[in-house]
This record gives sequence, structure tokens and C-alpha cells, in this order.
Amino acid sequence: MAAGKRNRYGAWADGPDPLAPPYDVRAAVDSVGEEVLAGGSLREALRNLLRRGLDGRRGLDDLLARARRMRRDALRRGNLDGAVTRAAQLLDQALAAERDMLADRDDDDAAFARSTLDNLPSSTARAVEELSGYRWASDEARQLYQQILDGLRRDVLEQRFQGLKQGLANPAAQQGVAEMVTDLNALLERHARGEDTTDQFAEFMRRHGDFFPEQPGSVEELVDILARRAAAGERLMRSLSPQQREELAQLMQQALGDGELGRQMAALSDNLRALRPDLSWNRSEQVRGGQPLGYGEATGALAEIADLDDMLDQLGQEHPGATLDDVDVEQVSRTLGRSAADDVRQLQELERELRRQGWVAQGADGMTLSPKALRRLGGTALRQVFADLGSRRRGQHDVRDAGASGEITGASRPWEYGDEQPLDVVRTISRAVLRSGSGTPVALAVEDFEVVETERRSSAAVALCVDLSYSMIAEGRWGPMKQTALALSHLIATRFPQDSLQIIGFGLAASAMSQTELAAVEPDFQQGTNLQHALKLASRHLHRHSGSEPVVLVVTDGEPTAHLGPYGPTFNWPPLRETIEATVVEVDQLTRFGASLNLFMLGEDPGLRRFIDAIARRSGGRVFTPSTEDLGRYVVADYLRARRGRNG
Repeated sequence: MAAGKRNRYGAWADGPDPLAPPYDVRAAVDSVGEEVLAGGSLREALRNLLRRGLDGRRGLDDLLARARRMRRDALRRGNLDGAVTRAAQLLDQALAAERDMLADRDDDDAAFARSTLDNLPSSTARAVEELSGYRWASDEARQLYQQILDGLRRDVLEQRFQGLKQGLANPAAQQGVAEMVTDLNALLERHARGEDTTDQFAEFMRRHGDFFPEQPGSVEELVDILARRAAAGERLMRSLSPQQREELAQLMQQALGDGELGRQMAALSDNLRALRPDLSWNRSEQVRGGQPLGYGEATGALAEIADLDDMLDQLGQEHPGATLDDVDVEQVSRTLGRSAADDVRQLQELERELRRQGWVAQGADGMTLSPKALRRLGGTALRQVFADLGSRRRGQHDVRDAGASGEITGASRPWEYGDEQPLDVVRTISRAVLRSGSGTPVALAVEDFEVVETERRSSAAVALCVDLSYSMIAEGRWGPMKQTALALSHLIATRFPQDSLQIIGFGLAASAMSQTELAAVEPDFQQGTNLQHALKLASRHLHRHSGSEPVVLVVTDGEPTAHLGPYGPTFNWPPLRETIEATVVEVDQLTRFGASLNLFMLGEDPGLRRFIDAIARRSGGRVFTPSTEDLGRYVVADYLRARRGRNG
């Protein structure tokens, strides 16, 4: 570089950035997150992203729609019995020409010939077979009859071996094909036994490569090509009526003959079927249209339909663990065109980038969001439900005021409005007696009350119990519930990392859930709202963190209808007394432990309202009745209030 010469760098301004990735991966993650936060399934959200595409590009749905249209067109291409129909037409023409030639003759040979023609069976195949030794008087009739078998033989062999360039009327050409098929069967039989066929394949292609313009690079590729065509021939037979099937089978047997070629073709079909049993050999199709299709045209239509069926399965991504790497891009290119193949490659690149950059992970049931993506999703949820939290310093705690469930110091102080600390009963009565004198009853005044001094704990153990019963999704509460839990989880992880959050989902039974499990959870159609089990798990979580401020938050839209019995969870509607009592036992244990128990009631169910009010009075907790839109704000704000130890 010359002295003093400088390079200047800037943003690319001449059209689209040629080095930019085909998709904005973060936008893809946000798109999935929006659907999850709206209550959608994580698995479905990931699939929907690939189905609809991103940034205006075509997704899988567009490709599937094109493939389905092409399949419908193939099913309307024509009638599959064209080979039988053509044979019948040629036979009729041959018989007509022969009768015209015999019409002016009255010798015995002519009379015998006319009798033979008049007594032919109605079956085209059987008539062709009976005429195999007939001595034709008409050269035109002889040529028409020969076209029946020669044409069908040519159609069958050209359909199986597309490199067949010469006719098969002369014995030498037929012998060449027979030798090739013999060598092919020997190669496939060795391959089926698991032997190394590298050298044999190379020699086979050197000798017979002209039969295979596709130029397969291995035995496996050769088998794929031939098995696909052989399966199309089998499907053609299955798609015909029993009578048509019998006619065509007999005609093909006569066309290929009982010699070496016929035997080797039968063996080839058996070998290919054994090597590719997964192909749809026995499937039939109802192909209809105005034009009869010859053998090659009919099998071509059926092969195209089979390819489209296979592609529809690949693009549908329905099987467990499916990824876009399963899609055969070359097959998409052959069938749907180059632009469709480019669309698939871009979608594959998006899926790979999501994995490479750590946004998704591949599990046994398909893709799932990674912890990195869940952090981004939780941040989005937090911004949506409590936008002003971002302005506060990370990790800031207000520890000046003691909480109701803090550590007792032995001291007391006068009660103030808003205090949640327990009353110091002895000192409260003593102050009343000193103020009003001895005697009964003792009259209490506001200034007499004292509360126990507690030392505020600097960390909190939080159990968020969320209702996963089917009514939550039926009433549109599933998305806000997920959004709330993810927002709270993100808040604690980023601003209060010393706090311990346990998310507990409950339906017929309860279970602790990770962020990933919560994001992916789908509604359970089992009936039951087992709050008792959820509170039991919450109590275990609080006891594992006994040095922290215990906080229990419950989000539900139904009164308890299930509890753990001796043999597992039991459900009853209306709720049994045993269910209510079992739930109250867990409430009392949490209250004795000093936990702050606050309940967020969704909906206006009278039974739920009575139960929640009774529980709140019993535990000293609070009841909130937020709308679904405000649920996240209420829960997050109450968590902050509870860990500060103040009524907010």
C-alpha cells in the first residue's frame, strides 16, 4: 500500500447488502415469541414461522399449495388404461385389414382364416395370444399386430431405462438389453448381501452407462432411480380395474416373452422391491381425464404423483423431530422448479441459523427455544406488562422496611398504617392498661397497638402457581398467564438474581416447570384444578430456601376441584368437602411458615370468589381481580411490593 493511502469504510448503499443473511434471525425469534405470548404453542409457533416465511419470502405453505395443485393436475391428466385401449384399437385395425384381404378369396385357407378371426375371444390379451401363430394374409394387418407387442415392449423398457435409444424389433437389440438387465440383477443381488460393489458398479456403468443418462454416482442412487420407476409401474397395475389389470399383465408378458429378457425383468422388479420396500408399491390412484394415456405416459403421471406425495410429506414436517434438512432440495427443483428450491434453501438457512446462533435447540419432538431465546422472550414480556421497570437500577432493593415474615428481633414499635408485621399482643394490652387503668374490660385504642419488630430479609423465595386447566385457554387467559410467568421469571433473573423463583403449573395434578417447559406447555384436556398439590409444592420450595422472604402468588380461574388422595389425584364437581379441607391444610401450613399468600382471581365465578375470599381472610393474604390484560402488571407489581414488606 502506498504511503499515506487510506481506506474508507461505510454502509453499503448500492441496493440490498450482498453479504446480508437471507433472514433477520432476531426478527424470526420475536415473531415466534409474539405467538407464544399470545397463548400459542411453542412448537406450533416455530412451525408457523417456517410455514408462512419471513420478510415477504415464500414459506412452506406456498410450496405446499403449489405441490397440491400440481398433484390435482396430474390426477386429471388422462385415463390410465391407454395401453390396453391402444392394443384393442390396433387389434381391431389389424382384424379389419385382414378381413378385407380375405373377402375376395373362397379357398379353404381363407375360410379357415375367417373362422379363426370370427372365433377370437373378446379379451384383447387372449386374442393377441391366440394370434401369435397366425399366418397373416395382409402385410398391413401383420404390421399392425406386431405394433401391439413391439410398442408395449418398447414403452415398458423405455420407462424403466430412459437411455434406451434404439428399437427392440431385432433380436440383437433385445439381447443387448437382456445382458444389461442380467448384469444389473447380479449387481443388485451383491449389494443386497452387503458386499462391496464399488468396482462392480464402475464396470457396470462403463459397459451399460448409455442406458442411464442420469449418470448415478453409486449403487444407492441407481436403485433410487430404478425403484421409483418400477414402483410407478406397479401402481399403474393397482390403479386399473381387475379386468384391465389382467389384460395389461398378459400383454406385457407376451411383449417381454418367456425368454431371458422376460425372466430378468421379473427378477429386477423383485430385487428393487426388496431394496426399497418403503415405496408405495401397492398404492392405487384414481387418475381421470379425456385422453387415454399410454404405458409410459401413465407411469410417468403416477411417478410424478408419488414424487409430489413424498414432497408433501417432507414439506409438511408432521413427523416427530422433523427439520427442513429432511427436504430433498433436488427433488423440489425437479418437481416445483428452481425458484421453489431456492425458497427451501433459504428456509433451511434460517433454521440452521436459529440453531447455530443458539436461539433454538433440536429435541426428540422437534425444535424448541433455547435459554437464550427465552431470555429475549421474557424481556419482551416484561416490557409489555411493566414498561417502567427498565428505568430502575439492576439489583436495587428497598430493605429499609421489615416484612411481615422477616426474622423477629425481640423488639416492638407502635403500629403504623400499612404495617404487616404481627401484633405484639402482650405489649399492646400493657399499653391499654397503663393508659386507661386497671379493670375489665380493657378498652383498646389505636395508639395502644404495637407490632413485633422484624429484620428484613434481602432475598425472596417466590412460588408462582399458575392454573393450567382447560378453562384458561377456553376463556382466553392462556397467553396472559404465560406472559406473566415469563415476565416475572425474567425480572427475577435479571434484577433480583438472589431470589429463587419456582413456577408451578397445576391442572388435575401440579408440577414444577422450567421456563422452557412453560413456554412449550399446551392445554391438558383433563378436568381438574388441583390447588392443594400446587401449594404443597410451593411449601417445599419455600422450605428449601428458609432464609429468604417467602412469597406465594396464585393465578387461577376456578375453585379447587381436585386434590391428592391415597391413590393419586382425584377430581369431583362440584368440589368435595375433602378437596376444600385438603387445600385449606396447605394454606394453613404456608401461613404458619410466614408466607405472603396473594391470589389473582380471573373471571367472575361465584364459587371461586367465595373460596378465594375465605382463604385470603384465613391467611391474611390479598385478593386481586385483574383483567387478563392487566394480569402481568398486577403480579409483577405485587411481587415487588411483597418483597419490600409493604402494602402497595
